[in-house]
Amino acid sequence: MRFDVAAPRRIAFGPGRVAGVGDAAAALGLRALLVTGATPARAEPVARRLAEAGLGSVTATVEGEPTVTRIEEIAARAAAEGCDVVVSVGGGSVVDAGKAAAALAAAPGPTRRYLEVIGEGHPLEADPLPHVAVPTTAGTGAEVTKNAVLGVPHEGLKVSLRDARMVPQQAIVDPELTHGLPVAVTVRTGLDALTQLIEPFTSPEASPVTDALCRDGIPRAARALPRVARTAAEQEAARTAAEPAEPAEPAEDVDAREDMALAALLGGLALANAKLGAVHGFAGPLGGLRPAPHGAICGRLLPVVTEANLRALREREPAHPALDRYAEVARLLTGHEAATADDAVAFLEALVGDLDVPGLAAWGVTEGDVPGLVTAAARASSMRGNPIELTEDERAAVLRRAL
Repeated sequence: MRFDVAAPRRIAFGPGRVAGVGDAAAALGLRALLVTGATPARAEPVARRLAEAGLGSVTATVEGEPTVTRIEEIAARAAAEGCDVVVSVGGGSVVDAGKAAAALAAAPGPTRRYLEVIGEGHPLEADPLPHVAVPTTAGTGAEVTKNAVLGVPHEGLKVSLRDARMVPQQAIVDPELTHGLPVAVTVRTGLDALTQLIEPFTSPEASPVTDALCRDGIPRAARALPRVARTAAEQEAARTAAEPAEPAEPAEDVDAREDMALAALLGGLALANAKLGAVHGFAGPLGGLRPAPHGAICGRLLPVVTEANLRALREREPAHPALDRYAEVARLLTGHEAATADDAVAFLEALVGDLDVPGLAAWGVTEGDVPGLVTAAARASSMRGNPIELTEDERAAVLRRAL
């Protein structure tokens, strides 16, 4: 048995922990690059805490998913402004942008030297700037992983910038930052979190450490995701009610939001130390081809890929230990000791149905896209973490079922 464990130097989890972001950043540098989403006003409390801790700051925004070009711009600005620490506050795309900007601000040479797929995939030639990651969604676990996913729109691709040194020095996970998220964001990020717990658990790279993380996280996500989705939907309905006499906005489900924040963190740690699988193997090319939210893709694919994996394992490797893993996933999802691997498929199908996750066609994916996606998915690094290699026909069948 051999395995490594990669994680931030420090993880601060719990309600109110964002109050410590100023001190965390001040321990690492003097001038911060503050990376935020399209609404920088949401990060103003963090900017204020940085100032209170004596740090100057420069704000850079990322609208949607980060592209290579935008990250190069941000990294150049960080270097020009003398920033020596990065603080990212936002969803997974923002945290990925923070990791990539921290890496490229310190790395000499052209960006493509370090990129996978379209570049040479070389390790970084210098340590990234220190980074404090503050997620505001419960999904990607990007605050504890070593890669950043970047878009290359003119080539219809998403590629990774990956290096073990890109793991943020500190992750501050405050569940209160996820309160009030829109229902669509809540559902999509939550499905990503669940996927990132199931895939590492069934990966050939699983270890006792990642197993422990997944065994805790899977049931948390399974029970909490429907609850946070329901509350988010009720809150949205109350906000848009035409009559001012309508009931007040429903209270946040604090316990469920906390469970989802922890599940996302555990999934990030798991995927950073095991591998993902075919769901993410398909998700990368799909996200590069069409403007589909990553979590929506994962949610739609998760039951279909699970069923395809079970069929392939039973047909070609009936003694494979992943079959027992999937049976355990079913028990973790359902809470029933007698659950079988097929019950995992049924549970996931019911979950994505209840959460109104649309087929891939809703995002513009067509039958004509299938051959190219089948080829592109075969090259995706996540495919190497799938418990069994899916044939070309099996990959095509997955995509057609998910349409």
